[in-house]
Amino acid sequence: MESPIRVTIWNEYRHEKTDAEARRVYPQGLHSFIGEFLAKAGYEITLAALDDPEQGLPEAVLNRTDVLIWWGHTAHAEVSDTLVEKIKNRVYAQGMGFLALHSAHASKPFCAIVGTSGRLLWGDGQKEIVWNLAPAHPIAKGVPEHFVLPEEEMYGEPFLIPQPDALVFASWFEHGNLFRSGCCFQRGLGKVFYFQPGHETCRSFYDENVQKILINAVKWSAPQEDFSKRGFEACPYREKLL
Repeated sequence: MESPIRVTIWNEYRHEKTDAEARRVYPQGLHSFIGEFLAKAGYEITLAALDDPEQGLPEAVLNRTDVLIWWGHTAHAEVSDTLVEKIKNRVYAQGMGFLALHSAHASKPFCAIVGTSGRLLWGDGQKEIVWNLAPAHPIAKGVPEHFVLPEEEMYGEPFLIPQPDALVFASWFEHGNLFRSGCCFQRGLGKVFYFQPGHETCRSFYDENVQKILINAVKWSAPQEDFSKRGFEACPYREKLL
């Protein structure tokens, strides 16, 4: 019997403590809510938050994580640069999957791993239609041609990211903006997926299609073998090159 994929869900967990609407939508934190439906899919779940010891990711947790899911918004700057480097190394050299949700487009780990400023066009809550552009992609398995989210924070183009290796989903917002809302990247040995829906006061994570996408994305991004024993090292001439 194969061991379950080990998923760590990291959340700032600040909004749910200070914002009444966020607390009403996700009383135990959106990371806890995501963990519930991923656990039902058979994944082994660990919850982590910014205010936990060692910002929720001590080496004992990070080094046994197959897929790291990240939700951040207002406290990006508080995340330790040392921790970011450890996360990046886990992706590049050991194949850990990394899923960046919603405002994690501007998080330190996503920007460092993908190579981006994370800048984009932003707007207020609007109806969003998510279009499935790549139905044959593993992340899109079982997802319909399109689905509607009644209200979501608008993100729009230009989205200043490198060209994705695969664009699985794109979104249209009711005021006319378009956005690349589901993007895949290969970085070193690891797979990265950015997915836009998931504002802290919206109910997007309750949507069965959003849940299916995240369930699929965890499976897609999980390493197929244990690269941690391969002994990959940084270039010995790195400091001279820099």
